[in-house]
Amino acid sequence: MERKNRIVVFGGTGYIGKHLVKASLSLGHPTFVYTRPLTSQTPPSKIQLCKDFTSMGVTLLQGELEHEQILAVVKEVDIVICALPFPQAMEQLKIIEAIKVAGNIKRFIPTGFGSEEEKIKALPPFQAVLDEKRKIREKIEAAGIPYTSINANCFAAYFINYLLRPHQKLKDIVVYGTGEAKVVLNYEEDVAMYIVKAANDPRTCNRVVSCRPLKNIITQNKLISLWHQKSGQTFTNTFVSEEQIVKLSQTLPFPENIPVSIIHSVFVRGDLTSFDIGEDDLEASLLYPDYNYTSIDEVLDIFLVHPPLPASTSFG
Repeated sequence: MERKNRIVVFGGTGYIGKHLVKASLSLGHPTFVYTRPLTSQTPPSKIQLCKDFTSMGVTLLQGELEHEQILAVVKEVDIVICALPFPQAMEQLKIIEAIKVAGNIKRFIPTGFGSEEEKIKALPPFQAVLDEKRKIREKIEAAGIPYTSINANCFAAYFINYLLRPHQKLKDIVVYGTGEAKVVLNYEEDVAMYIVKAANDPRTCNRVVSCRPLKNIITQNKLISLWHQKSGQTFTNTFVSEEQIVKLSQTLPFPENIPVSIIHSVFVRGDLTSFDIGEDDLEASLLYPDYNYTSIDEVLDIFLVHPPLPASTSFG
């Protein structure tokens, strides 16, 4: 039997990172998590998650983002998946350098699983984020490292929490723009599974994979209507105009201006669906038709029965 690729996840204790670790394990891969050293200042939730990972068979590696430490880890695995949060995006340059020196990595998945940076032009605060993603990809290509870039669009549980605030049982819901822009909401567990599958797929080498399943394309207005039907709650909608959002992106300090400019791109302009997925492009649900992904309707059912707690991380 062919040996399964060994996978290390940088940022494996983070919001999407923990799903990537579980997806890797579920697909039978020897799985490693590289994390900062656990100390008395480490949040109890992270300590517990690390204990849970260890009990599942994960190899926990503790260290800093320093060349020699990263290099030692990279030499022990076949695939590197990076799930570092946005503020650490450029730290990937250290990982790229270590991968280049090691010379043994079959695939690198860089962080930044949201919008496709080559397809959209956003307001300046968000555009700066996209520009950093572009720089990372250029560095990867210049180093000759086999990679797969994932365009995961929006994390469904995170944005349903953000938009509908189901834990608060709001009577008034904020709608950005007209509420008619089409967005893509993908369940976090599905995104993680697609990423791990793509990391092992020869078809995706040096390619971009978009996660745009048809059942997960929806407008804000439709999402609110579905939640009304399922929960029985009645809402009033407060519309925030495009002009208001643009002004906020210009006046709020960094980094508060980034989420506002993301809202403008995703929920006002509909940038996630502003371009077509062509015959030569790679779309995750078509690449892996046997994987039964979770539709938005099913995600709302999860919220109805066992609502996930709101994420503490900022989106981007």
